[in-house]
Amino acid sequence: MDLNTIEESVCRFGLRVMGGFHGDEDQTMVLIGNAGPEMWAAFVAATSADERTSGADPLDGWTRRVLDEAAEELRARALFPFDGPPYHPFQQWALRTGTAFVSPTGPLIHPKFGLWLAYRGALAFQERLDLGAPPGAKSPCMTCTDKPCLGACPADAFKPDETQEGGAVYDARTCVAHIGSTDGKVCFEGGCLARHACPVGQEYAYEAPQANFHMVRYLKAQGGL
Repeated sequence: MDLNTIEESVCRFGLRVMGGFHGDEDQTMVLIGNAGPEMWAAFVAATSADERTSGADPLDGWTRRVLDEAAEELRARALFPFDGPPYHPFQQWALRTGTAFVSPTGPLIHPKFGLWLAYRGALAFQERLDLGAPPGAKSPCMTCTDKPCLGACPADAFKPDETQEGGAVYDARTCVAHIGSTDGKVCFEGGCLARHACPVGQEYAYEAPQANFHMVRYLKAQGGL
């Protein structure tokens, strides 16, 4: 088993290998996620419009089905960020891969995909897989002097973080109120403007239908719809 074989198994669902790390007793964790429109295209092809607007989270359900299928093929165990409580520490796992970093606005950023990535699950292997050489990646935010992400939010939902130089604290209430208002139509339909402002990974930005789907789910989760 190697990362190329795992990639081949999940790419048919528009998903990608997002790095991995070795755990205790020769275990290996491989993170699976998405970047760009491929996953959305696969999800839309496999679901109806009614399913995509259903009360339960249809993307979580689809993700579970396809990653359970891949896990069975690969003799692994699928783990998901939406299983819980208690929830698996996906953010910490992503940082352990050496391919993701905390951005000034809070979400993780990838040197290639920018802010346009999400972790949909992980495959746990009871063996030590060859993960290749350490990625040796660095956060693209380290050399970004302008940090346009911090000034792009029309609702000013990112406040300076006094505990972290150059960082920000996300005000979810302000964000939700803006997205749910008439003034927030651009954000609601096309996605977070702070995310769009990041110069890294622009070619992986979600198109409007995908961005709006996530905004609707986010507002519902926050009680804004």
